[in-house]
Amino acid sequence: MVAGSSRRGGRSASFAERNRRRVSAVCSALGALAVLLVGAPSASAADVQSQQWYLTAMKADEMWKSSTGKGIKVAVVDSGVNPDTASLKGQVLADEVPKAVAYKATEDYDGHGTSMAELIVGTGADGGLKGLAPGAKIVPYRIATTELTDKSESSKAPQVAAVIRAAADSDAKIISMSFGEDVERPDVLAAVKYAQSKGKLMVAATGNDAQEKNFIGYPAAYPYVVGVAASDQSGTVGKFSEHGNYVDLAAPGLDVPTWCDNTFRSYCTSQGTSQATAIASASAALIWSAHPNWTANQVLASLIDTAGRDWAKDDPSTYLGYGLIRPRMVLEQSNFNPGPANTDPLARENATGVTDAAGNSPSASTPPSPQPTKATAGGKTSAAASTSDTSDNTTMWVALGAAAAVLVIGGGAFAVLRSRRAT
Repeated sequence: MVAGSSRRGGRSASFAERNRRRVSAVCSALGALAVLLVGAPSASAADVQSQQWYLTAMKADEMWKSSTGKGIKVAVVDSGVNPDTASLKGQVLADEVPKAVAYKATEDYDGHGTSMAELIVGTGADGGLKGLAPGAKIVPYRIATTELTDKSESSKAPQVAAVIRAAADSDAKIISMSFGEDVERPDVLAAVKYAQSKGKLMVAATGNDAQEKNFIGYPAAYPYVVGVAASDQSGTVGKFSEHGNYVDLAAPGLDVPTWCDNTFRSYCTSQGTSQATAIASASAALIWSAHPNWTANQVLASLIDTAGRDWAKDDPSTYLGYGLIRPRMVLEQSNFNPGPANTDPLARENATGVTDAAGNSPSASTPPSPQPTKATAGGKTSAAASTSDTSDNTTMWVALGAAAAVLVIGGGAFAVLRSRRAT
């Protein structure tokens, strides 16, 4: 591991959270590359949209009046994307994948990549998943993982670094990466820096191993990559969601429907930072579509500035980062000020070297210590307001303006905290 080259951490264990009812996870053939998805079979295509609680919580219908993500392309780096599901027909730009990294990009061997794509751009046709940014398009990429058991097939799949570079050279503005590994790779780090130089917004899952070893995962911990944690309907971080100072934002990641497997016959109720990453990527697409002249820095800055939190912005939580994504806060303000085009909103984090829980810099030969289960300054595990005058948990997915307000999610009343920005 190169000291100081990664933003905020190192890791040496698998990401995947497992349970006995259902597991849909993938790990790298080269290491512990793992996509972060856990679920239990429950949802049919006929009722799956009724389980997408976050669309109601985030007031997606109102956001779509301002933006659907039209004109924005999102590169999904995953297990491949099946363009023939009802919800993805016409949404996947397979022809835009460079030939050098296009091997079976539209053949999803696990169902995970297709699920992430639907969470981002799904049309909801025939009762399928409705994406948060249904006007955006997907550029699919398939990487080798241990779920791809055929060694011949695995050897033909492109490497992560090559895929990131290809996406960097494409028209895709957002690179969504719902996977992770426990090793920092110089070639991937170089590819990430290249993508940043090309103006891409990179979003990655932080990991699902918090209850075990809570190691820090890549690419989420690389500089210029937005690490996304998973939260539930109350604004509380999932117990599985890995924590540390590489967590930048949080998004819905519990009780989210996804495909059960690559037969694409039924959906499962699932949880994971993978889902949170897809929803965060879709949120960025909504904002970028509404403000096509903004840079990646400005899109990210707007998400950070409007994130739901009840802690100081300059003291991000190690569990929820700068808070819960609330793209509607940006979309409802026609004159929103995103800040300077060339100022990195994560400059402080990106300048920080590799540190473990004790603040030491681990090396490739010294396994890093796991992050603490609690932190004094940044240990907020919920965005719920401690001063709320309701007995219900506080949710912060929706912003109704600068003043406190009340919204209803699934029949329950939840308070919305006061906005800290009204520009």
